[in-house]
Amino acid sequence: MAGLGQGGAGKPPLLVKIVMAGESCVGKTSIVRRYTEPGSPPAGAPTSSYLATIGIDFKVKPVTFNGTRVKLQIWDTAGQERFHTLSTSYFRGAQGFILVYDITNLDSFQSITTWMKDIHEKAGDEVDVILLGNKCDKESERVVPKQKGEKLAWEHGIPFFETSAKDNVNIEDAFSVLTNEILEKVSVEYAHCEDASCGWNEWTFCVQQSNVLSKVYSCLFGSFTLVLLKLLGPKDLS
Repeated sequence: MAGLGQGGAGKPPLLVKIVMAGESCVGKTSIVRRYTEPGSPPAGAPTSSYLATIGIDFKVKPVTFNGTRVKLQIWDTAGQERFHTLSTSYFRGAQGFILVYDITNLDSFQSITTWMKDIHEKAGDEVDVILLGNKCDKESERVVPKQKGEKLAWEHGIPFFETSAKDNVNIEDAFSVLTNEILEKVSVEYAHCEDASCGWNEWTFCVQQSNVLSKVYSCLFGSFTLVLLKLLGPKDLS
């Protein structure tokens, strides 16, 4: 992180887009809330925002790593099959993914390979991904052994944690590991940029262009979401 940590206070924060992915009801929303709103209980009541109604929401969390100010933009996507196209459209422009399954739900674990394929197709092979086996507080209901999660993560070459949003187990560590991996990659890119004598502001603009384009691309789905609202009515789909 040497190239990013110098004089961080005088530089604009780096925007990093992270997307939550996985089947419905695995606890993605609870994980996001536990991380971004430590004082609040895990998700239970529906959120009030328009995007959350159709299964898309995002939170912003400012953090600092090794002197680098970072603004994490964490997108929480719906896992339902009927929203699959909409959810995966938000994969574009992401630097990192948190892929979640429920240790008490075998189907959610078996779908991880499909989600990994979607990530690589929409966001490329170079994005950072971390795998979480959530709801480890429900040990008596476990159907997916921890060793299976570890093996799957090893096969894909990604970090793995078992987490509990309810008991706040490994939530902070998981986000920290992913963010650090993203910044390590960004640090290499910035080092090359320094060799080309471009300034921090110019480099930050280039890095964040994909996030801006991703927002524009996502806004194109506005008409589609209005149709969904009319067809399905307001529901908590996160």
